[in-house]
Amino acid sequence: MKTELYHIDGMACAACSAAVERVTRKMAGVSESNVNLTTNKMVITYDESQVKPEMIMEKVSKAGFTAVPVVMTEDKKKQEEAELKKQEEKLRGEKRRVILAVGFSIPLLYISMGHMLPVPLPLPEILNPMSNPLNFALAQLILTTAVLIFGKKFYIVGFRALFKGNPNMDSLVAIGTGSAFIYSLYMTITIKNSPMNVHHLYYESAAVVVTLVMLGKYMESRSKGKTSEAIRKLMELAPDTAVLLIDGEEKEVPTSSVFPGQHIIIKPGNRIPLDGIIKKGSSSVDESMLTGESIPVEKQEGDTLIGGSMNYNGAMEMEVTHVGNDTTLSKIIQMIEDAQGKKAPISKLADKVAGIFVPAVMVIALAAALGWWIFGGKELSFVLTIFVSILVIACPCALGLATPTAIMVGTGVGANHGILIKSGEALEICHKVNAVVLDKTGTITEGKPRVTDIITASEWTEEELLKTAASCEQLSEHPLGEAIVDAARERKTELTRPEVFTSVTGAGIITELDGQKIAIGNYRILDKENIVLEGTVKEQAERLAEEGKTPMYVAADGVLKGIICVADTIKEGSTAAVDHLKELGIQVYMLTGDNKKTAEYIGRQAHIDDVIAEVLPEDKANIVSRLQQEGKTVMMVGDGINDAPALVQADVGTAIGSGSDIALESGDVVLMKSDLQDVYRAVKLSKATIRNIKQNLFWAFFYNSLGIPVAAGLLYLMGGPLLSPMIGGFAMSLSSVCVVSNALRLKTIRL
Repeated sequence: MKTELYHIDGMACAACSAAVERVTRKMAGVSESNVNLTTNKMVITYDESQVKPEMIMEKVSKAGFTAVPVVMTEDKKKQEEAELKKQEEKLRGEKRRVILAVGFSIPLLYISMGHMLPVPLPLPEILNPMSNPLNFALAQLILTTAVLIFGKKFYIVGFRALFKGNPNMDSLVAIGTGSAFIYSLYMTITIKNSPMNVHHLYYESAAVVVTLVMLGKYMESRSKGKTSEAIRKLMELAPDTAVLLIDGEEKEVPTSSVFPGQHIIIKPGNRIPLDGIIKKGSSSVDESMLTGESIPVEKQEGDTLIGGSMNYNGAMEMEVTHVGNDTTLSKIIQMIEDAQGKKAPISKLADKVAGIFVPAVMVIALAAALGWWIFGGKELSFVLTIFVSILVIACPCALGLATPTAIMVGTGVGANHGILIKSGEALEICHKVNAVVLDKTGTITEGKPRVTDIITASEWTEEELLKTAASCEQLSEHPLGEAIVDAARERKTELTRPEVFTSVTGAGIITELDGQKIAIGNYRILDKENIVLEGTVKEQAERLAEEGKTPMYVAADGVLKGIICVADTIKEGSTAAVDHLKELGIQVYMLTGDNKKTAEYIGRQAHIDDVIAEVLPEDKANIVSRLQQEGKTVMMVGDGINDAPALVQADVGTAIGSGSDIALESGDVVLMKSDLQDVYRAVKLSKATIRNIKQNLFWAFFYNSLGIPVAAGLLYLMGGPLLSPMIGGFAMSLSSVCVVSNALRLKTIRL
């Protein structure tokens, strides 16, 4: 079996991606085919003995789309840059066409509608609809034709999809606006003999609808490419160069030229370029990009180092174990790409009914027109009026507006509350969420070490212990030392500068302060000072450690003076947020790379249903996948690079605003206030928006469906009037007004 990646061109909506999946999955020898509408990519697995790439491309082409194999290169960074450049050029072209379409639509609206306002807008005599109806019509024809040329993609893609048997949203737009334009063109041609036809022009309907849909498509295109941007930022974590050790001499070389078994030097303050094992030296290493934990990890000889992590204060010699696509960072990148490929696109309600509604309306219009012509003996103008009236009154403009207007208002309401929803799909699916997976560090907790406990073991008071420790830690760059200094400053404690300062890698610091030798650090510093921990102090230290706190021992002249505990504390409001989610019937999970005891302690504080500790990025994505396989709709909430694969794998990835750029780019929803209560608000907003969309779809269908029999001549058969396209156009406009007005009601929702 072979798995390949294809770029699919010509897709406009979920109906398109579903069509590509459907035709490729039917091929003999194809075991799996997944299309991602956001990235326009298809991942297909097939038997090479039965299927060839040419066969796949031909099959997709027959469905009305274009498939091009994506050539995977070793230099992913260059490949991503080329793809980004291509997207930017395409976006500039879309923007230019939207601006031009708006530029032509404004004077068109002025000419066609200005004289109908309560206070009529002036028109030059040459365009007066009563004295110069032909000029009035031709001016609109020219302006509308320009707009339709700018929006020609809707007609090319829409009609092609329709003729291939896969109607989509572009088909709806193309048929509706095309019908209005063709009818208006016929009225223009006959206007010389029938001046009253000037009242039966619908050019502005065709042009304005196309312009609005173009604007919506442009805004949608702007949000695309974020996932590739996240991947590119991940790639930038690994340095392009490494300091290679050759015969005892250091030489800076490209990272891509290093192979397993070679030794490289990691200097203080530098990022680690590749995965490996420490051969000499020790240091504190920030692995938050991997584990999400803010507290640096002490590394000694024999410990493993992960490419992309940051070295703090010690120099190390490392033997390289993994390079290229085998590094942990590359695997994280690959996981994100895989999750993107497997993520099923969300079908909108309008897309689902398009395949039935559009052909049905066309059949009804054609059947009614032929019926009046063949059985009713009516003239061509009567028959054409029947045909166009049905198409105009059933024009799916309201159907096309039903979903995007509600989503536009809903996302706007979210933004006003600091909830950035990056796509309509994310807003739609939030209402179905029944499992929320929370990262611990930076999501439930503050993500920054803080002093939690001060325990004295001598005659010193708490204030004296904190003042002494903070004075000594002023010169330290270690996050635990900074936490102690911050605690002292919060209490407005005056600090003294130490006379001597020495950093002991992997243990702590030794200083001289006011004539005393002060040692501060972990249990290793006690060994250096020949201090034995025992009795009540030992019991207290062990208890605090079990609560996930890090004890920092403070000794003066070889005597233990006390313990200062530092920990990542739970955020204010986290517990209430979890409780609110539970009230909605949502099960809450917590995933963390931290140890089990610490995780369970935090879990109890936050009222978490299920705590899963000591997990790596791959585990997080797999756990999310497992929950999805159990039938759950999963929202993942996180803030770190380590959360990115799980954020993408989840049905809805929600990133904390204070988190890393990679998490923000990978997430579908961004909580700018870093408040877990906003997870509850996002779900509540989604439920209200979906309810609004369903109401909109009802009104859209109600007006169209009610008007179709009338447009087909039902009243005329009963001795009543024949519905004119003008009345049909009014009904169509009224349905659109109702849909937009209903969507605007979302602004009144209280979150």
